Amino acid sequence: MSKVIITCAITGSIHTPSMSAHLPVTPDQIADQAIEAAEAGAAILHLHAREPQDGRPSPDPDLFMAFLPRIKQATDAVVNVTTGGGQNMTVDERIGAALRAQPEMCSLNMGTMNFGLFPALARNGDWKYDWEPAFLEASRDFVFRNTFKDIEHILAEVGEGCGTRFEFECYDVGHLYTLSHFLERGLVRPPLFVQFVFGVLGGIGADVDNLAFMKRTADKLLGEAYRFSVLAAGRHQMPLCATALAMGGNVRVGLEDSLYIAKGKLAASNAEQVRKIRAIAESLSLDVATPAEARAALDLKGGDRVAF
Repeated sequence: MSKVIITCAITGSIHTPSMSAHLPVTPDQIADQAIEAAEAGAAILHLHAREPQDGRPSPDPDLFMAFLPRIKQATDAVVNVTTGGGQNMTVDERIGAALRAQPEMCSLNMGTMNFGLFPALARNGDWKYDWEPAFLEASRDFVFRNTFKDIEHILAEVGEGCGTRFEFECYDVGHLYTLSHFLERGLVRPPLFVQFVFGVLGGIGADVDNLAFMKRTADKLLGEAYRFSVLAAGRHQMPLCATALAMGGNVRVGLEDSLYIAKGKLAASNAEQVRKIRAIAESLSLDVATPAEARAALDLKGGDRVAF
């Protein structure tokens, strides 16, 4: 496929409301920003939910269902529901929204890892809510769990059970070997949509050498069975995504991954980041995939077969 699939991760569970006034928190804010991102060129919308009162990450399926139907009604974008959730959520809590919504796509983290958010404490001292600094500090002793058994459970319940396909999030090279293991067992099937994740403390660092290494390793292990996409945290977002475009990859942007549009300048919206990476792609003479083209490329079931 010669066209670039742009994914936009709208809110996530990493950043907190005090870090940016533009981070969507309420169902209406999440829906509005998702719709704008789709209109700007995002074919896939990656979605988390938050408590509307204070912006705390939440796995509550009712909160997801407060914005998923609006997004579906207003756009043709592929909806991608997280199974990563956030800190201190059980696996069953993390997949609750996916089981309710039965979306075309879900994220799936390919391993257990340290997930350090605590360095953000040094960059902000004016907190709106008491939970925010406590949440960030707790990540110093937090392990995100996705064991082989957990992954098997998610593949069975969400994948086979709901007809959902996955954005396989690989935060380090070992995650590619884990994905290859599941491919060899026949528990996942091509085409695999593999998201290389760079710059999260506990995962692989965000630099071009590591991107090239991840790509070579995926080529060796997965061959023609996959399509790759790149996301990079914080200030690395646009430079590494631009490099991925030059390498023939797809890209993910959004306020989940970075709050900024340029050095020292907060992004006003998710759509602003989508417009910027789309302009970079088009400056490289690359066409941007529509949602229909992304569905065809990734063999998704279609928006008419979801449960929202």
